[in-house]
Amino acid sequence: MCEFKKYNLSSDKMLLTAVAVVLSLCCAFSVSHFAAAAGTVRRDVVRLHIIADCNTAEAQSVKLLVRDKLLEKNNEMLSGDVNTENVYAYFERNKAELLETAENVLRENGCSYGAKITLGKEYYNTRYYGDLVFPAGEYMSLRVVLGEGKGENWWCVMFPPLCIPAAGDVETDESKTADILTKSGKEIISSNGKYIVKFKLLELYEKLRENVNTQ
Repeated sequence: MCEFKKYNLSSDKMLLTAVAVVLSLCCAFSVSHFAAAAGTVRRDVVRLHIIADCNTAEAQSVKLLVRDKLLEKNNEMLSGDVNTENVYAYFERNKAELLETAENVLRENGCSYGAKITLGKEYYNTRYYGDLVFPAGEYMSLRVVLGEGKGENWWCVMFPPLCIPAAGDVETDESKTADILTKSGKEIISSNGKYIVKFKLLELYEKLRENVNTQ
């Protein structure tokens, strides 16, 4: 006579449920920790966002010339006294000089339009600059609109001064983060693809929050 071993299905279900709960909590904690660290990056960084007058080759070329001059001017003006506590005040104090720099480039290149500069919060998707990656979310942003601002845009990091004009393009200087970003913040931006899934989850969450805030 065959004997069948009886399994306690209810106990197995309880065990599976417990394992699922533990895994969910671990995942939630990991993502929550990642989101908190990403928040420190957004808090300590100021982005540069330049919008061209239109999409003609001339307007796009001028946009890049303005970019180069603004980055050069910013690197000249920045001193060791500027830090995460006073960086917003620094840009507010120097907006007029940065605006003059942009408008000088426009005049030198025969542009009939001017520029506008504002400092405020803007939403950015996850962005890669060489080996550096910046998480999605709202950043303080120096927004430069050239003319009608109907052309393609360009953005980088204004503080820390990671973006450096080089031979018609822009290079990133990772060493500039050393004394500015937190340890967890530096780990995130230099992760080089290590946290792809977490970046995607964070971007989804930040997009949903941005949509709710703008409704």
